[in-house]
Amino acid sequence: MITLYNYELSGNCYKARLLMQMLDVKYQAVPVDFYPGKKHKSPEFLEINAFGQLPVLDDGDLRLRDAQAILVYLASRYDTSRQWYPEEAATRGRIAMWLSTADDITRTASAARLHDALGYELDIEMARSGAHQIFRIIDEHLADMEAQAQLWLACGHPTIADIACFPYIAMAEEGGISRDDYPAIRRWIERVKRLPRFVGMPGIFETGL
Repeated sequence: MITLYNYELSGNCYKARLLMQMLDVKYQAVPVDFYPGKKHKSPEFLEINAFGQLPVLDDGDLRLRDAQAILVYLASRYDTSRQWYPEEAATRGRIAMWLSTADDITRTASAARLHDALGYELDIEMARSGAHQIFRIIDEHLADMEAQAQLWLACGHPTIADIACFPYIAMAEEGGISRDDYPAIRRWIERVKRLPRFVGMPGIFETGL
C-alpha cells in the first residue's frame, strides 16, 4: 500500500490526498508534526527526505518527494482513464507550465499563510504582492478559457494542473490575500469543489462549502 508522509493542514500534502481520493487509490497516511514540532526537520525525517519537506510518497520500492512530482506519478500510474495526465504532448506541455506555476503559488500565497497562521518570519507584503500578480494572470487565463468553453487550466477537462494550483489559491485568504478581484478564479474554485469524489481539507474548507 502507498504510504504518504503527511501533515493534514499542508496544501501540498492535500494535493496528493485529493488526487488519490479522485482516483480511489488506497493509502496509509503517516502523520509528521510539521507545526509546532518541526519534525520534518528532524534527523529521522531527513533520512526520508534530505530536503526536509512534505509530502513524501512511498509506493513499493519507489520514494518520491515534491508534491508536483507525486501528482505526475500518481496520475501516470493509477489513472486508467488518462484524464488527469493525458498523453497528448501539447496538453502535457501545458500541464507542466501550470505545475511550475503551482510552485510560484506556494512561494507566495502559501508563504503568506504560514506567516499569518504559524508566525513564520518573511516579507509578508512581498509574498502577498507576488500572489496577487500570479492570481491576476491566472484569472485572465481562466476567463479566456471560459470564453472558449474550456473550463480548466490546461484543457477542456480537469487535470493535475488544477489539483496542483487549487489548494493555496483556495486558502489564500488564510494569508490575507483576498480573491474578490478574481471572478474567474472564484468560479474555477467552485468547479473543482463540485468534482466527483472531491474532499475538503479539515479545518479550512470542506466538501460543498
